[in-house]
Amino acid sequence: MEQRADWLAEGVDLDKPSAARCYDFYLGGAHNFAADRELGKKVLEVVPNVKEVALNNRAFLRRAVRYCLDQGIRQFLDIGSGIPTAGNVHEIVHAVDPQARVVYVDNEPVAVAHSRSILEGNDNATIVQADLLDVADVLEAAETRRMLDFSQPVAVMMVALLHFVPDSANPREVILQYYDKLAPGSYLGFSHVTGEEFPEGVQGLVKLYENSTNPVTLRTRAEVAELVSDFELVEPGVVYVPEWHPDSPEDVGERPEESIVYGLVGRKA
Repeated sequence: MEQRADWLAEGVDLDKPSAARCYDFYLGGAHNFAADRELGKKVLEVVPNVKEVALNNRAFLRRAVRYCLDQGIRQFLDIGSGIPTAGNVHEIVHAVDPQARVVYVDNEPVAVAHSRSILEGNDNATIVQADLLDVADVLEAAETRRMLDFSQPVAVMMVALLHFVPDSANPREVILQYYDKLAPGSYLGFSHVTGEEFPEGVQGLVKLYENSTNPVTLRTRAEVAELVSDFELVEPGVVYVPEWHPDSPEDVGERPEESIVYGLVGRKA
């Protein structure tokens, strides 16, 4: 049994890997445990560029946040925020406007504990422990209500999140519940793993995640578009994440499909 860090709450199962901690491993973070690293190394065998995949997805998050800031958004709700790394949402947002508000949401205890330690003393950013599927728990949490005014536009980030929601949980309806609570002019930043270009390797990833706390469901470009169809898509629509508003042509590369993740930003009219 791995030694338990003193900041980690009791009851967290260190023997079962979690998506948030595996993602932290791919990004080179330190808040992962032996079970997470073991799964991460197996994933590297079937998707050798998975660390680059994680970095591309993280870069998409930063660009989506900057885009929303450029549209005048000053309230951000990052659901499934994971374990904080450099360039997290509040750092990007507060570099532009220190008074802008950021609420992180995650159900992973390590992510929540570490976020609380990082955000201590920050009056304009907080973390809520809740599950995406429990919409009322997310939106009615005391921290959310204190920080965000839903009569004004909010940017909601659901990045690398919905592929952990099976069809049986009706993710389209879940997203619609959030959509209904948003003011016109709000935005959604969204990314999702797909197996359309590299089915063999990505199916291997799905198989490996079956026994984690977060099994994966792959979806096509059309299925991703359907999930967010209530929003008006910002150009260029649903594309591989390196293709969404790249900072330079070099960032796209010759094979953006190797990112295996679709990204988009949508607007509520």
